[in-house]
Amino acid sequence: MLEYTLLGSNVNRIKAHNMRAVLLRLLLTEPAFRVQIANQLSLSTTTITNICDELIELGLVAEDGIEEISGRRRVGRPRAALHLVKDARYAIGVQVGVETYRIAVANLKAEIISHHSYTFSRATPPQEVFQQISGQIEDVIHENKLERQRIVGIGVGGAGLVNYRTGVNILSPNLGWENVAIRDLLSERLHLPVMVDNNVKAMALGEGFFGAGRGAKSLIFVYGRVGVGSGIFMDNHLLRGADLGAGEIGHMILHAEGGKECRCGQRGCLETLVSEGALVSSAEELIQKNPSSRLAQTMLSGDGRPIERIFTAAREGDVLAKKLVEDAAHYLGIALANLVNLLNPELILLGGLFAQGQDLILPIAKETLKKTAFAGLGGKVQLQATGFGWQAGIVGAAALALTTFFYSNPEEIE
Repeated sequence: MLEYTLLGSNVNRIKAHNMRAVLLRLLLTEPAFRVQIANQLSLSTTTITNICDELIELGLVAEDGIEEISGRRRVGRPRAALHLVKDARYAIGVQVGVETYRIAVANLKAEIISHHSYTFSRATPPQEVFQQISGQIEDVIHENKLERQRIVGIGVGGAGLVNYRTGVNILSPNLGWENVAIRDLLSERLHLPVMVDNNVKAMALGEGFFGAGRGAKSLIFVYGRVGVGSGIFMDNHLLRGADLGAGEIGHMILHAEGGKECRCGQRGCLETLVSEGALVSSAEELIQKNPSSRLAQTMLSGDGRPIERIFTAAREGDVLAKKLVEDAAHYLGIALANLVNLLNPELILLGGLFAQGQDLILPIAKETLKKTAFAGLGGKVQLQATGFGWQAGIVGAAALALTTFFYSNPEEIE
C-alpha cells in the first residue's frame, strides 16, 4: 500500500500515530479541549499540546471559543476549543455499481463537494473501465482546482467480494469480474494512495463515522439494488470475516426448496426475493396476467425506473403492486431478524431501493423483524433508512480513504 503521512515526509511512527489519534478524536467529539483529549487518549498534556500546535500550524485544526467560568476567564492559560478545519484536505470517493459508477470529492467530514455519475457496459473489460475512471478522476481534480498534496487518497467501493488488503475485486457475479486489481490500476496511473473495499461495507463505514451510526456501538447497513448486501460495523471497525465474506446477506437462503435460481448458483437466496431485478421480473409476470391493472398502466408509462413505477402503483393503491412490495418487505424482515439473532446490533440502516421505497417497506420489515427475532430483540433494534440517500455509496467510498489515510495509519487497518 502506498505510504501517506500528514507532513508529506517520513515522521516518527509513534508521533504519526498520535497525530491521527488526535484527529480521529476531534472528528468524533469536537469541539474538544486539550486536557479532554489527553485524558481520552491517555497521553500527557504536553504531548497533546505539541501535537495540536503542529496540527494548527498545518491548517488541519483551529481553536476558538475561550472557555469562561461564571463569566470570568480562568486563571492561567485560557482553554480554547479545538475543531477540525474540514476543508483543509479532501478525499476522492468512487462507487462502482453494475454498469454505473460515481466519483465524488469530499472534505474531512465526508461532506460531498462535487459529484459525477457515469455509465459503462458490462462488456467493457474492467481494465478499460478503470482507465476511464482514472481519466475522470484527473478531470475532477482539475475541475475542483484541488492541489494534489491536499488529497489524502482515493477510496473505492467495489461490487462483490473484495480483498481490502490487496485492493483486488476477487469476484463480482453481477458484473462478471474476477480478480480485478483495482488498487494497482488506479494508483499506478494517479500516483495517489488507494483503498478498496466492498461498496456496502464502505457504506457502513461512512454511516459509522460520519452519519446516523455515529455514537452507535454496532450497526448493520443493508443495501438493495441489483444485488443485496450488508456491511457490519462494530466498535469503530468493519467486520469482514475470515475470508472477507462477512455480510453477504443477499445469499442467505430463505427458500431452500423450490426457490428461484440465484446468480451465485444457489436457489432461494434473499436476492431472488427482494432485489430490484426480482421485483421488476415479478411485476412483469403480473402485468401479463393482469393487463388492465393500474400496475400494468404504470409500468408501461415509461416514467422513471421500473422499480419506481412499482412503488408508484403501490402508493396509488394497486393491489398487485402492494402485495408484491409487502411480500418483499416481509422476506427482508425475516433476513433482518436472522441478522439480529446472530449479531444483536443497536442499529440497522437500509439503503438503495429499500430506502427509496421506505414508506412501503419499513413498516412491514419492522413488524416482521419484531415478531420473528428471538426473545424480543427485534423490538429493541433501531431500524431506519440511511440519511445519506443515494449519496451513501460515495460517502462510504470517501470514508474508506479518510479513515485509512487520514484518521488511521494504513498499516494499522485490520
